[in-house]
Amino acid sequence: MNIDKPKNVALIVAAGSGQRAAQGIAKQYVSVKGRPMIVHSALSFAQHPSIDALYVVIGEGQKEQAQQALAAIDYDALIIGGNTRQESVLNGLKFISQDVSIQNILIHDAARPHLPHAIIDTLLLALADHKGAIPILPVTDSMIKTKDHMMEQALNRDSLGRVQTPQAFHFQDILAAHRDAGNNDYSDDAQIMHAAGHAIAAVNGSPILNKYTFAEDFMTNKPNFRIGSGYDVHRFGVGEELWLGGVKIDYHMGLVGHSDADVVLHALTDALLGALALGDIGDHFPPSDPQWKGASSDIFLKHACNLVHKEGYEIANADVTIICEAPKIGPHREKIRDSIADIMNVDTQQISLKATTTEKLGFTGRGEGMAVQAQILIEKMI
Repeated sequence: MNIDKPKNVALIVAAGSGQRAAQGIAKQYVSVKGRPMIVHSALSFAQHPSIDALYVVIGEGQKEQAQQALAAIDYDALIIGGNTRQESVLNGLKFISQDVSIQNILIHDAARPHLPHAIIDTLLLALADHKGAIPILPVTDSMIKTKDHMMEQALNRDSLGRVQTPQAFHFQDILAAHRDAGNNDYSDDAQIMHAAGHAIAAVNGSPILNKYTFAEDFMTNKPNFRIGSGYDVHRFGVGEELWLGGVKIDYHMGLVGHSDADVVLHALTDALLGALALGDIGDHFPPSDPQWKGASSDIFLKHACNLVHKEGYEIANADVTIICEAPKIGPHREKIRDSIADIMNVDTQQISLKATTTEKLGFTGRGEGMAVQAQILIEKMI
């Protein structure tokens, strides 16, 4: 690389132990959406056309872990950090200072994995006119100052901002500011730069840049949406009751099964369990268990709904198709929809119910039984 070309470099700070995250390992190596958390921001920097080099500060004893996590990333060096974040950044800056062609640096916390390229662009653009720039988010809640757990003073939120990383600086200025910072307890690099007398520009941040700090933050590791599908079949039998979606249908035959054989609720239960990757209805309610003989199938569906909520999701919608020649479903459609919605504790408008035939083909066409297909969308709770 041409040393005469002014360079933009990135420094990811990943030296912490992450004890507050309570994940068993340093949080920067915890899987977030299928990858160690540190990989996400490292990849964003490595793939950005304006970033010429990438350095990562790691904790003592984390070298093997970091090398394994970053094996597919084009980075320049791993640097051992210090006892505090401030010491770790200074260690990184000193190491990087060997390259005299560096003009700008972006310092980023590994605990903010989701880094849009647009933020990098905005920060680099701001450095054309300022020695430092930080992304901030507006404060939307009312803000107060407290003392001894009591409200002391209301604050003007219009003058407040939530500071994020990466924070961007002219390299020589932030290096000098860190060297002069001493043992003062600064929480980020912008405070160090500002204390050295430099003006810091505030640019628009991004909600995507959320920070992972506590155990509950890792709930965001889950995808926003999950889809499940269910399919169930039961044969007709004389002398049986016909239950569909929790509604008893007047018909000369019913469906045969270990429980009440409600084929609609069984398919919906499997769809929900599938969305959560938690097996199927037989795993949770084995037909070999006598306690489920003749059981009402709303028990199964309510159980699956409870698991959805336990995992931090809510039901967005369900789409059900009943496949049979008879009985006619149309006259019972709205009652079945209302029943399903009541069992799942959702609005009826979230439940779609359709019916079709197979044009006399197959076991349903011959009137031997009934099949149901169900699709479910679940959505992560805000």
